[in-house]
Amino acid sequence: MPYELAQVNVGRLAAPLTSPQLKDFVDALDPVNALADAAPGFVWRLQTEEGNATAVPAFQWDAGGSAGVIVNMSVWRSVEDLAAYVYSGEHREVLKRRREWFERMREAFTALWWVPEGHRPSTDEAEERVRHLRAHGPTPYAFTFRDTFGPSGSAASPGRADRAGKA
Repeated sequence: MPYELAQVNVGRLAAPLTSPQLKDFVDALDPVNALADAAPGFVWRLQTEEGNATAVPAFQWDAGGSAGVIVNMSVWRSVEDLAAYVYSGEHREVLKRRREWFERMREAFTALWWVPEGHRPSTDEAEERVRHLRAHGPTPYAFTFRDTFGPSGSAASPGRADRAGKA
């Protein structure tokens, strides 16, 4: 059975999305999402009918004292395709500014896992994967760019994804 790579990224907002502090982040959402949609290996991303993932309620239990939580979830053909997008171009420029917009998280905030081709993960599934990663560390069930696993569950070689663990 062929597999695709699911990913979720959780962010605790440093201020409300409507605040001046997050204006540059909000302004970058549509262009950065358009780049993802056109990137090699991209399959699908979580979004409302209006194309807005920030309006999808998820991970509310993880907000802590932040201004709220937003989630990015997508499916890709491979770890390498996802890493090539995440660590290059305009997305990389947005990543450099993440501390302006998001609280630092000590626990895992990104999880990767394999899904059968055509499966579109739910936010409940993503929450379960993040909880598992936080409780057990990287495993074939939920892993990171730094510690990846193949669809069969075998560990991939360290550094397999470009810029592994630099997010």
